[in-house]
Amino acid sequence: MLTPLGRGAAAGAVVLYAAAFPLGYPELAVLACGAVLALGAALLWTAPRTRLGVHREITPLKVPRGEAAVAVLHIHNQGRWTLRGLRARDRFGGTERGVDVPGIARATTRSVSYPLPTQARGEIPVGPLHLVRADPLGLTRRVRRYGEAATLLVRPRTVVVPVLPSGRAPNLEGPTSDNAPAGTATFHTLREYVVGDDLRHVHWRSSARTGTLMVRRLVDASLPGTTVVLDTREGAYASAELFETAVDAAASVAVAAAGAGFPVKVVTGRGLLAEVKGGPQDAETILDRLATVTPGDSGVTEAVRLARGGGALVLVSGDTALAADGVPQASAARRRFDRVVLLRCTAGPAPRPATPPGVTVLDLTTLDELPATWRGATR
Repeated sequence: MLTPLGRGAAAGAVVLYAAAFPLGYPELAVLACGAVLALGAALLWTAPRTRLGVHREITPLKVPRGEAAVAVLHIHNQGRWTLRGLRARDRFGGTERGVDVPGIARATTRSVSYPLPTQARGEIPVGPLHLVRADPLGLTRRVRRYGEAATLLVRPRTVVVPVLPSGRAPNLEGPTSDNAPAGTATFHTLREYVVGDDLRHVHWRSSARTGTLMVRRLVDASLPGTTVVLDTREGAYASAELFETAVDAAASVAVAAAGAGFPVKVVTGRGLLAEVKGGPQDAETILDRLATVTPGDSGVTEAVRLARGGGALVLVSGDTALAADGVPQASAARRRFDRVVLLRCTAGPAPRPATPPGVTVLDLTTLDELPATWRGATR
């Protein structure tokens, strides 16, 4: 197909040829013929159908916000001639990136890489990928689509923080429900044997009485749970960057607890976002869920009120929301949680509200301040 420059050259050739003889300038006809010859050569350059094997890979598919992610394009020339003038066009969300591909000899593969934007958190669609072959003069081009679109998941940034202790002594009688995480500390109940159970936990007397192999269910009643409540109200933050800081801070606290093997619950104004028992894979789940959180108009008053007590409560919000609404919520929640931390993401120094005993208020302007600030709260 003709490019805008090619269409302009074709129109100019017609005008020059039509004006050459009435004006008595045969030179104009020569210029018109030169333009037609150039267009013909350009069409011959791009007309042959290229035989290409194209594969694009994105590494990594999940990346913290602001860190590097690249797309690697592998192009194999399956034709009989060297290919030149190729250009790859890839779309990332609402933007498009063009990359020049060096010449590819016959039966060889050329790889090119280009960075992907990771400044915005969320699911970023990548593709579709188009390969454009143009002539050296830019008069014609041939565009073909290759492969399928992919998705790059940009997750919150995290920093290493210590786990917030709950401050509650373990229940020596064991848990009162089946929601406690499995462990090796306290006998809770008997259940039927499943493949993979430790034979040392078999209760032989009950097995003989029931005729079914029974094992002891042991739990760890002392694991401190952490409930992280993220305020997603758009008006609670002075800027969009402070909202991202709040998401990063909530992710850091939740991932620290889950990575240490403790149960974690993450709640927003829209309801429960994630509830995990703790472990490295659960930390990955929390990051995946927080990657798609967006501001809205749902507050956290109901979320805090309905949050199940026990362990530690961490409420992450902006300074305006905390000064006007968060401290009364935390005061009421203090009676149900062992300790309460209000993490305020502020643009600068903010007035400190009066807090009741057992409620800690921490101010944060950037995520890099969180480790030092958080260590003071965990002492």
